[in-house]
Amino acid sequence: MNSRGFEGYALLTTERFRGHPLAGGAGAVVVVGPGPVPEVSAAARAEVGGRPVVALGGGRVIDSAKAVGAADSLPVAAVPTTLSGAELTGFHRLPEGVDGVRLVRPSLVIADPALMASAPMPLLAASAMNALAHAVEALYTPLANPVASMAALRGASLLASGLHGEGDPSQGQREDLALGALLAGYASGQTGYAVHHVVCQTIVRVGGTTHAETNATMLPHTLRLMRGRAPDEIARVEDALGGQDVAAQLASRAGVSGLRALGFDPARVDDVVAAVMPRPELANTPDPPGEAEMRELVEAAL
Repeated sequence: MNSRGFEGYALLTTERFRGHPLAGGAGAVVVVGPGPVPEVSAAARAEVGGRPVVALGGGRVIDSAKAVGAADSLPVAAVPTTLSGAELTGFHRLPEGVDGVRLVRPSLVIADPALMASAPMPLLAASAMNALAHAVEALYTPLANPVASMAALRGASLLASGLHGEGDPSQGQREDLALGALLAGYASGQTGYAVHHVVCQTIVRVGGTTHAETNATMLPHTLRLMRGRAPDEIARVEDALGGQDVAAQLASRAGVSGLRALGFDPARVDDVVAAVMPRPELANTPDPPGEAEMRELVEAAL
């Protein structure tokens, strides 16, 4: 870390990794608690104290580190412990009270497959489905390009391979999941996101559901939505997965059975639709769905 400009870094992490060797070399260790990124990153800024920031954790921890780095012009490194892909994107929110600054992505990423794919099943499968959604959406946004598409399709194939079969994934499968998530995260960072992530982010925020499981629940439904809008792209990703119904089979590995099972209140469907429709990222979707179709999409996943 020191040789890359991270002397005396502040380590942002969770209780699970407080005892990691990276904590021993840190100038400060900041445990990121539960809550939205604007709140937890605002709370972390004072403890970071202007030090370079190293994130050891999943998407929320890495996004919080990016938020602090953006707010205070600090270098950010990421050591991911999930398949979120956050380490390879410039997507994040800002700390409460901060606006008008440029979003950032980590300048240094240390990707250890054993850490990235360390979650137990079925959480690991849910995290992989979130990564798969990154690969899918990278194929059809306005910024889609040949290099990102190649990465997305290879990532999708690796993610499907990593979840193939029953029981606990082998070491080799976990390595496939880690590399697949990195490729999908790279593709998403180059191309942005569209309807799937707009809807999932909104369901999580409005309905209080868990992030990875929400993505796993919604992906088979958003794939069906997109078949008529981006038929060539969806056909390519489904071919990379091994068939049209494979996404639903992979979602079953995540143990999801609908939004209700995740604690979502069906009475909040209209609230989700109302919050989704003004989102500018929705325009990245070919032929963006209107309110009625959006409502049908969410209701189908209940």
